[in-house]
Amino acid sequence: MTSRVLGLVREQVLAYWFGASDAMDAFLVAFRVPNLVRDLFAEGAMSAALVPTFSRTIATDGRARAWQLGNSVMNALVAVTGVLVLAAVVFAPQLVTWLAGDFAAVPGKFELTVLLTRVMAPFLMLVAVAAACMGMLNSLNVFFIPALSPAMFNVASIAVGVGLVPIAIGAGVEPILAMAAGTIVGGLGQVLLQWPALRAQGYRYQARLDLADPGMRQVLTLMGPGVIGLAATQLNVFVNTVVATGEGTGAVSWLTYAFRLMYLPIGMFGVSIATATTPALSRLVASGDTPAMRSTLASAVALMLTLNVPATFGLVVLATPIVRLLLERGNFTPADTIATASAVQFYAIGLVGYSVVKILSPAFYALGRSRTPAAVGVASVLLNAALSFSTAPYFGFRGIALSASAAALFNAGMLAFLLRRSLGGLELARVTSTLGKVLVAGAAMAATAWWGERWLAAVAPGPSLVAQAVRLGGAIAAAVAVLGLGAQLLAIREFEEVRDAVLKRLRRMSGRA
Repeated sequence: MTSRVLGLVREQVLAYWFGASDAMDAFLVAFRVPNLVRDLFAEGAMSAALVPTFSRTIATDGRARAWQLGNSVMNALVAVTGVLVLAAVVFAPQLVTWLAGDFAAVPGKFELTVLLTRVMAPFLMLVAVAAACMGMLNSLNVFFIPALSPAMFNVASIAVGVGLVPIAIGAGVEPILAMAAGTIVGGLGQVLLQWPALRAQGYRYQARLDLADPGMRQVLTLMGPGVIGLAATQLNVFVNTVVATGEGTGAVSWLTYAFRLMYLPIGMFGVSIATATTPALSRLVASGDTPAMRSTLASAVALMLTLNVPATFGLVVLATPIVRLLLERGNFTPADTIATASAVQFYAIGLVGYSVVKILSPAFYALGRSRTPAAVGVASVLLNAALSFSTAPYFGFRGIALSASAAALFNAGMLAFLLRRSLGGLELARVTSTLGKVLVAGAAMAATAWWGERWLAAVAPGPSLVAQAVRLGGAIAAAVAVLGLGAQLLAIREFEEVRDAVLKRLRRMSGRA
């Protein structure tokens, strides 16, 4: 939650200074490749490949042997990403031409994108090292520090935006370059935050690379297809960015702002649940306990539905007031609010699909079947590309967002179908029952939010931030109360578990205080 909220603050800083301008479009395209790698490693292929292998090595051969594997993985990543960084710097013009050739029609936009690409290229190596640290710590059941590490990236970006951008403007330097430098500082921060925690577990870095190590071969075997299988969400965003570059100034920015807002519940719930579930699944596979694996997956999916279905309703109904409150200031105009809010609504349709993929994909890796999610991921990317290119001429950037949601739902549905066959079931009766109840409670919540926001707009009108916060906060509070009542009446077990866990934690914290 800390990381995602800080990410939202980072978007607010970017929106304030750059809005949906040509400079912002250039920054987002230049950062798309390193950000793709960040998402893949931090929340995808690296975790799915390293965690099961590292956990199994600890269980069978001990920590000393696992640290040797960790060093080999770390050094392999540095070598590979080092080559990629060099290639990105040298071939930046060709890369930008491929990603955003239409930028050349705007004076200076293409050249700025090339410069930003070269400045941010080293982020690739830093984020790969940070992801290796995260995978090892998660294997040791250390979750808080790795989950917090992406927050360091956002903290650096916020600090640069608040501190250096005004200085750059005063000095006559392109201000977006300051934000690009902030990404490098943020990537370094992700590594430095995790390193002491890793050393505390006994890790010591060694310049060791043993490609003959069985564990290393296993990680590489899983990561190859894993990059494709777990990359579906990020690759779809990548495709959407390429298509959006031809939709005029602002389209790339609107879609990116919208996806960041929509990704908040994915990161808080989908990724968090998946991160906690993966080590448990690996242990269950090692012990051969298939019934427990089915139960664990069903619990994870049901919990995610309980949290993200209401989030979907909320984003669809309250998209405009949310975007207006969070982003509409500085260079972010009311027209940008309307455009971004419409993209949020279309992206939100696929929210559950994105989260299900985060949870189910690692299960295939724990089972040693990395090619299955890879194949499904490729199919979803192709579907998204086909839909995006066919709908963009008629619906513009909104069609691109809707295409991504359709592809995410397809990806999730196919993974659930294939995993059900592999495990002899997925306790679908339980999951379906939870979904039905959550849909009813969520619909009541959405109606309350819609009516409440409009009623409060009449009671507390005005464009001030205080008035906006009162309206939105009041509508959300009423909606959550109705959701809680509905969940209680419908006896949604997962909602009760979340409530009890939160209350228990609050009582423990108050006791310590």
